[in-house]
Amino acid sequence: MMKHTKYRIGKWLPSDRDFLNTWITRKIEKAKAAKLPFSPAVKELAAAIYADPILYMSFTSMYDEIPQGYNEPVKNFETMLLLINQILNEAPCYSVIEDQIGLVGFPINAIVDWAMGTSGGFLTFTHPVVNQKLYAILTEWKYFLMSGASQYVLSNGPIIQPQPDYTNPVGWLSPEALEAIAAMDPLRGQGNDPSDATANFIYNYQCSPQLPYFGYGTWDAFFTREFNPGVREVSVEDAAPEVIVNACESAPYNCVTDAKMKDKFWMKGQPYSLLDIMDNHPQAAAFGDGSTVYQAFLCAKTYHRWNSPVDGQVIAIQNVPGTYYAEAPIEGYDPSGPNDSQGYIAEIAARALIFIQSTNEKIGLMCFVAIGMAEVSSCEITVAVGQTVRKGDPIGTFHFGGSTHCLIFRPGVNIEFDFHGQTPSLFTSNIPLKARIGVVR
Repeated sequence: MMKHTKYRIGKWLPSDRDFLNTWITRKIEKAKAAKLPFSPAVKELAAAIYADPILYMSFTSMYDEIPQGYNEPVKNFETMLLLINQILNEAPCYSVIEDQIGLVGFPINAIVDWAMGTSGGFLTFTHPVVNQKLYAILTEWKYFLMSGASQYVLSNGPIIQPQPDYTNPVGWLSPEALEAIAAMDPLRGQGNDPSDATANFIYNYQCSPQLPYFGYGTWDAFFTREFNPGVREVSVEDAAPEVIVNACESAPYNCVTDAKMKDKFWMKGQPYSLLDIMDNHPQAAAFGDGSTVYQAFLCAKTYHRWNSPVDGQVIAIQNVPGTYYAEAPIEGYDPSGPNDSQGYIAEIAARALIFIQSTNEKIGLMCFVAIGMAEVSSCEITVAVGQTVRKGDPIGTFHFGGSTHCLIFRPGVNIEFDFHGQTPSLFTSNIPLKARIGVVR
């Protein structure tokens, strides 16, 4: 009987270090055997490290500073580069190791996992040049994931690759993977047999099960899949103008009503700093101290698109470049990295801003913020300035999975939140897309 490994928050990485270390060790063996030439973007990062003494110091020290007892398989940045280069030619999939099946959905994050929490890692992953080079690397990977070459991970059983894969990969349409997807569905069994994970997937998502790979041509097509019409809709009651609905299929992480325009977001508690989150956008002037911020995180196996939480008009949009693997220094060695740093990365990670002027005057101007985490940093806005949106309309998507997002409301907007019987934290469950999360009083 195959058992699923336990996961970290968001289900992106296994919490079982032995499982993860075995996966990394086997990936190192595969990369050494493959001897692939470095991609242009990896070459540029390597050249930058060797050309800049500060970068050479930080990349070297972040692995030197990892305590010996952590048994980290990646011992230096040269091995890190080797692994990243290998991953650029692969798509994420489930791996079977001994009697466990697990998803390493953040493979690059897994490689720099412990290094991120060192002082050298802090210097490395907040450095502008490093993030420029990482952007180029992730862009190369994005193009691979959007190509037909990535389709091989969408099989309904063991994956056969040209090169032997020491992690024993299993496809996303295998019974084990579809069960993992169904397990994350807050409305599982609605309209179908709850014990049938395949039927649950077909009922929920737009697909063509009669075709190979259910008709998904690429990994990205699978991961940005849309719900079928009628599966997630705004109810008649929640169509009322005072109701705010869930913008993403997501789990509540935090909610504050006293956010400041400028705050020490890197300190204990990671207080929100609105001007930094909004990248000093001109529309930020409409907000102020005492604003409300609701933050929720998306999981690896669920829906990854964004939908408008209110009726209104799009006033402004902006993509903000940022960091990819920085985590809050106050967290130290973050075992959930970067999940424990979600408040911190709201200010510094790659993100997208969508300002919406609600038709409800009691709400007024609000801001939706999509925040990239690690590999998940391709934030695509699909609305334009001046466009009218109705509650639940699509406004954008993450590519390669989901991440975290914020809804920001001006001071004086009195919202009675509905967390669906939960207290916001790292240990909550998904609230369905377009379900009520608050009412303006």
